[in-house]
Amino acid sequence: MSRLTLETLRDVPAAIAKPAYDPATVSTGVVHFGPGAFHRAHQASYFDTVLANDPRWGIAAVSLRSGGTVEALAAQDGLYTLAVLDREPSMRVIGAHRTWIGPGGGAQVSALLARPEVRIVTSTVTEKGYCLAGDGTLDMSHPDIVADLQGGEPRSFVGWLVQGLAARRAAGADPFMVLCCDNLSGNGGKLRAATIALAAARDADLAKWIADTAAFPDTMVDSITPASDDALYARVAAELGVEDRATVQREAFTQWVIGPYTLADGPDLAGAGATLTGDVGGYERAKLRILNGLHSSLAYLGLAMGLETVADAMGQAQLAAFAERLALHDIVPVLDPVAGLDHAEYTQAVLERFRNPAIRHLLSQIAWDGSQKLPYRLLDTTAAAIRAGWPVDRLAVPVAAWMHFVARRTAAGEAITDPLAAPLADAAAGASPAQLVDRLFAFEAVFRPEIAGHTAYRAAVTAGVEALAEGRVEALLAR
Repeated sequence: MSRLTLETLRDVPAAIAKPAYDPATVSTGVVHFGPGAFHRAHQASYFDTVLANDPRWGIAAVSLRSGGTVEALAAQDGLYTLAVLDREPSMRVIGAHRTWIGPGGGAQVSALLARPEVRIVTSTVTEKGYCLAGDGTLDMSHPDIVADLQGGEPRSFVGWLVQGLAARRAAGADPFMVLCCDNLSGNGGKLRAATIALAAARDADLAKWIADTAAFPDTMVDSITPASDDALYARVAAELGVEDRATVQREAFTQWVIGPYTLADGPDLAGAGATLTGDVGGYERAKLRILNGLHSSLAYLGLAMGLETVADAMGQAQLAAFAERLALHDIVPVLDPVAGLDHAEYTQAVLERFRNPAIRHLLSQIAWDGSQKLPYRLLDTTAAAIRAGWPVDRLAVPVAAWMHFVARRTAAGEAITDPLAAPLADAAAGASPAQLVDRLFAFEAVFRPEIAGHTAYRAAVTAGVEALAEGRVEALLAR
C-alpha cells in the first residue's frame, strides 16, 4: 500500500477532512521542539486551522535526539492523520508541518531561529527537558547546561532559545515568542527565568534584552492522547486507502489556554479555539483539582473495585456518582472564581470525557506516582477546605484508597511505581489501618502539617482505610 503524501492526498476519500489550504503556499512561522504525538494532536491542529486563512504559520518540527517522528513526516511530505476518538469518531489530515529536522540538523535549526519570519517557538520536551532544579529554577549543574555554557552547538532546549535570541539581537530583529506546552505550573514564567539565567551566565546585556523584549506567556494544555499502535495504523489505512505511519489519535475535547502576550500581527489562535486569558493559573488549578483530582480518585477507588479503565469506573454508577459529588460539593466550592470558566460546567464536561468508550485510559497508569500527584490533585483542595471550615470526610476517601493501594501492592509483593516506592512499602509492611495512616501521614513531602494534624480528617482517612481493607467499598462510597 502506498504512503500518505501530497501526491496520494488527492485519492483520500472526501469524507476525510483535508488541509483547507495549499501546502505549497505555506511559509514557516513556528519552530516546534519535540514533535511527539501530543504536539501533533494538539498544537499542530490549532495552527492547521489558522493556516486556512493565514499561510504564515507553518511549523518546523525539530527532534534533534530522536529521528523516528521526523523520518515519518519526511516520508509523507509532512502529512499525517489526526484520528478523533469519540462516540462519533472522525479523521482529519494535518498539513501544518512544512519542515522537519532530525539528529544532525543543528545548523538548519540555527538558521531558522535567526529568521525574522519565525515569530514563535513552541515546545513539548517533557518536564525534564527544561533542565530545572527542584525549586523550578535552572539547574546550572545539569550536564546539558554545563555543556551549553562551554559554547558550541546547544544541547538543551534552553540553550537553543538563548542561541536563537542572541542571533536575533545581533541582527537587530525582534525576539520570537516562546510558548511552553508542557504541564509545568507557571510554565512560561519558569522557562523565561531559566532562559535569562543561562543568558546571564554568558552575556549580561543579552539577558537584559531578553528580559525586556521577549514574551514567555504561561499556557495550559489538555487533551487525552493515547499512543498510536498497530490497530490505529490499520484503521487509518482502511479509511484513507493509503498507509500513514505518523498518525496520531486523541479525544474530541482539546484545550489550549494562553496568558497575556504582545505579538504584532500574530496568528489568530483564539479564532482556532484557544482561550486567551489573564488567569492561566485559574484554569490550571481547575484542571489539577477537578480533572486530575477525579482521575486519581477514580484510579484508586476503581482499582479497589477490580476495574481497569476510566470508562469502566464511570460505568460503575455508585463510583460515578461519588466522583460527581466530590467535584461539585467538595472541590468546586473552594476554587476561586475564574473569568470565562464555569467550574460546574467544566466538571460535567470532564465527567463526560471520562465516559468516552473510545478512550482506553488505564487506572493502573493513573495510579503511578501518587506521592507526587496527590498534594496537587487532592491535598491542596483539602487544605483549602480545612481553612474554609468545610467538611473533609468525602475528600478523605480517595486518599484512603491510595493508602489501601500502597498496602495491597506491598502485601502482594508487587512493585509500586512511585519515587517514594521503597519507604512507602516499608511503612505499609504489616501495618494495621490505623498504623498505616499514622505512618503515611508522617511523610511530610506528601502531607503538610495542617492536614496531618487535622483530627477529623485523620479519623475520616482511617475509617476509609478500614472499610477498604474489609472490602466495603460500596458502603464507603454510599456513606
